[in-house]
Amino acid sequence: MDTIVNNEFVTVWVYPEKKIVRHKFHRFIYGDKFRQALMKGADAFAKHHCTKWLSDDRENSALLPEDLEWGQVEWEPKIMAAGWKHWALILPEKVVGQMNMKRLVKRYSDLGVNAEVFSDPNEAMEWLERQ
Repeated sequence: MDTIVNNEFVTVWVYPEKKIVRHKFHRFIYGDKFRQALMKGADAFAKHHCTKWLSDDRENSALLPEDLEWGQVEWEPKIMAAGWKHWALILPEKVVGQMNMKRLVKRYSDLGVNAEVFSDPNEAMEWLERQ
C-alpha cells in the first residue's frame, strides 16, 4: 500500500495489487481539503487501474451542499470514467451524516456501482478483496 494523502483531516491510500483506493476521515472535512483528498485518490485510482474504493467516514459528518455538488460535477465523472465498480462504505457516526451518505449509496448504485455499507473497516476491506 502507498500513502497518497496524510494530514489531520484524512489519510488516503492506494493498494495497487488489490486495485483499491481507501480513505479514512479523521475529523469533519470540507472544502479544499475534502476536494484535494478525493481528487488525489481519483488520480491514484486511474493510475493504478483500480476498480474498488473503501470510504471510512466514521469521523465525518454531513457533506456540505457545495461539496456534494462538486463531487457530482467534478469527482464523479472522473472516477466513473476510471472504472469504479465496487464501493465499501463505513457510515459516519452522526445520523445526519448517515442520511447524507445513504443518498450517495443509492445514487452510485443506480449508476452501476456495487455499493455495500459496513460498520467494521476490516470487514469492508475483506468484502472488497472478494469482489
